[in-house]
Amino acid sequence: MSIDDLRAQYEAYPYPARDPADEKKRLVTGSPSHLDEVVHYVFGGRLDRDRPLRVLVAGGGTGDGTIMLAQQLADSGNAGHVTYLDLSEASQAVARARAEARGLTNIDFRRGSLLELEGLGPFDYIDCCGVLHHLDDPAAGLRSLAGALAPGGGIGLMVYAPLGRTGVYPMQAALRAMTEGLPPAEKVALARRLVQQLPPSNWLLANPFVTDHRQADANLYDLLLHSSDRPYSVGELAELAESAGLAIGALIDPARYDPATWIKDPRLLKRLEGLSWLERAAWAERVTGGMTKHVAYLLRSADLDGAVARPDGPEVVPVLRDLDGPALAKSLPPGGSLEVELLGSLIPIPLPRLAGPILARADGKATLGEIHAAIAATSGVNWDQFLTQFQQLFKALGGVGKMHLRR
Repeated sequence: MSIDDLRAQYEAYPYPARDPADEKKRLVTGSPSHLDEVVHYVFGGRLDRDRPLRVLVAGGGTGDGTIMLAQQLADSGNAGHVTYLDLSEASQAVARARAEARGLTNIDFRRGSLLELEGLGPFDYIDCCGVLHHLDDPAAGLRSLAGALAPGGGIGLMVYAPLGRTGVYPMQAALRAMTEGLPPAEKVALARRLVQQLPPSNWLLANPFVTDHRQADANLYDLLLHSSDRPYSVGELAELAESAGLAIGALIDPARYDPATWIKDPRLLKRLEGLSWLERAAWAERVTGGMTKHVAYLLRSADLDGAVARPDGPEVVPVLRDLDGPALAKSLPPGGSLEVELLGSLIPIPLPRLAGPILARADGKATLGEIHAAIAATSGVNWDQFLTQFQQLFKALGGVGKMHLRR
């Protein structure tokens, strides 16, 4: 697929479909590139307010990652700047309108290709969400991004995964045979007609993890009519990263890639002992079968040590995400659990005895030392006992993206 073809698609159907007026009532957040997540997995929990963060959103589309990062940087008091880069004028127009609706002034909008970054960098952090898998040469694209990365920086990446998209690729091939040479609107009309008449044996109909073809035209086009779309398994993603001189620092969310989340028989899990964490992640992908995408943070191998924040000292600050700590603490009995949806299943996440008292005090500002002091005043629990309990809590909540750490 040529750059011109890619540009034409997104001029006709900016993706994802967004209405700038909605900025008045919500902020679209997600992974990669939620600021708390970036700080945790790329910068070891440290974000210096006095050092403006230099960010590139490579393939910004209609602006989800750009708006999220720009807003969160502004809210955090960091004078950082986001450079938005995309081929499509129509997509950029949507992103600009969203930024204007929020009054954001920390975004530099540019039109262009991520293959041509000379003179733009270096950047402390690069977001590339749902882009590389649409290039003719994804490895060249990632090498270009790596070349614009500042020392100690990282890349937040999302690529499609094969097993969770079962049924998508045969449908793309079937539609390609019917729609070649047609204008985009006619392609969409034909695709919708075909989807309505698929036989019950069709794999797309049986796949509960893929629903874009039931949504806006832009979503259907991106799913079923894209002429360049290749998925990556965990192993293939690791090879792609290595080809650009990078390594996977983390896969999001970690619990999805932990065999113990899905398999409870200790005899089976024992057979996986000795595998690296990436080999275990690849095993989990094969067994679950429902991963439609992989979100990863990539770093240079030399920067891996210390890049991910650890729950290891009194100066650590737990930060909750999409979770009301005090409210949960009130409803949580000692040793209770939290139910979380993963790949369409409700998974109970056991929590330690001190989860309630810790969550009641986790306001994103209090350090572990301060939280321990408050709890110890009434319970007498010592630091080592407290830290063990907190580490268990962090493994549970951090594993499902509900807690990050700062220093």
